[in-house]
Amino acid sequence: MSSRSRNDLKGPAGVVAQGPSTRQLRVAEEVRRTLADIFARTEFRDPDLLDVRITVTEVRVSPDFGHATVFVTRLGRSDVEEVLPALKRVSPFLRSGLAKVLRLRSVPEIHFQPDTALDNAMELDQLFRSPEVSRDLEG
Repeated sequence: MSSRSRNDLKGPAGVVAQGPSTRQLRVAEEVRRTLADIFARTEFRDPDLLDVRITVTEVRVSPDFGHATVFVTRLGRSDVEEVLPALKRVSPFLRSGLAKVLRLRSVPEIHFQPDTALDNAMELDQLFRSPEVSRDLEG
């Protein structure tokens, strides 16, 4: 019976493939939950964010916990890129909201990215339903 060593997990370049740590995942989920609460309860003064519903779908925290990439989408709309500059403008306010809730030594800087996973999934679904592809999948 052989046990796996760290060498078994090395890729072609000899680099050990690792995902985020448990602490990174925990902090990312807390940041996601807190930002979702802030977006749900707060009316922003920024005119570009008036009556805009933002959904936080995922947060990824860097290994040094200095940066958080926040993936957002607009509820029922696909034009989230239009509000990214406004979200960048209110990020200091959002960081202060995070600092009040989270018990971290330092709150990560927030960087917003559009979440296109749902759009991609819908596009793939539509492609699989097309007659040309479904014909090939049946055989």
